[in-house]
Amino acid sequence: MNDIKFAIIGCGRIASRHAEIISKIAVLTAVCDVKPDKAAAFSGKYSCAKYPSIETLLKAEKDIDVISVCTPNSFHWVHTIDSLKAGKHVVCEKPMAISVAQCKAMMIEADKSGKDLFIVKQNRFNPPIAALKELLTENRLGRVLSVELNCFWNRNNEYYKESDWKGKKALDGGTLFTQFSHFIDLLYWLIGDIKHLRAFGKNYIHNKLVEFEDTGVVIAEFENGAIGTINYTVNSHEKNMEGSITVFGEKGTVKIGGQYLNVLEYQSIEGFEIKGLPASRPANDYGFYQGSMSNHEKVYENVIDVLTSGGTIAANAFEGMKTVEIIENIYKSMEENKNPAA
Repeated sequence: MNDIKFAIIGCGRIASRHAEIISKIAVLTAVCDVKPDKAAAFSGKYSCAKYPSIETLLKAEKDIDVISVCTPNSFHWVHTIDSLKAGKHVVCEKPMAISVAQCKAMMIEADKSGKDLFIVKQNRFNPPIAALKELLTENRLGRVLSVELNCFWNRNNEYYKESDWKGKKALDGGTLFTQFSHFIDLLYWLIGDIKHLRAFGKNYIHNKLVEFEDTGVVIAEFENGAIGTINYTVNSHEKNMEGSITVFGEKGTVKIGGQYLNVLEYQSIEGFEIKGLPASRPANDYGFYQGSMSNHEKVYENVIDVLTSGGTIAANAFEGMKTVEIIENIYKSMEENKNPAA
């Protein structure tokens, strides 16, 4: 444990995971939420100060080193910029923001302040994903020919009804931002940038609760010449079924699957075999639904390493921005394909 002081902005579900980890490896000094009961619950559990707004927290807690931003998607950029201006490092939950313009404003402020901006991309630490990244870095699969990304989860009516921001376009941004931005990040991190894409989206069964698609299909050509597909939905019946990525290369094929990109389902690699993977951690459990893998401790270990030992940021702001850029382009294509030119 070290003496780096953290504060959490936003006391929702994912903030509980942040607080749990921070309290074990550093000092959780303060929390804030516009809903007093939520801040009070965190304050009582973790014996830290509580505030009704980021403004009051930043004014009162001058010696905080790092702010962890866990507010709804549309507020990430504002709260990050406020924190950077106050001279704090920032850990920003996914998605980094819900527009490239917001991301760029965050990056400019980070550069001006000289403070570090960490983007939470905890699925990069899934053991089979880390192994696949190493394979690609070492070129063991040869030229990548194609890739298939599947995200088949369930988000029922209760999920949206219990939230005052999820499902709302201006606050949430879309299914690819809230549910599947981790998957888009991994696609960029593993395969590279996308050159061309075409996308289609529909809202089939969440029309009264969600202001955007609940199902989408994307076909893409990457800058490296590979082609690929993204198939995603939150209409998987009753439960999350699959989160997978399959990579086809000249010298190998690998599929990472399971519900949360946590299982090496199959492999066939010329002269090589992935062996001895450590067990994956369980998914984040939110009661009536589950989310991505709970590798947030790895995120915070990286934060501590960067701030105390000069380490390298595991997921930087530029990478966070690229994820948002790809999602923006997918949604732009969906809009164009709603009313294609005659």
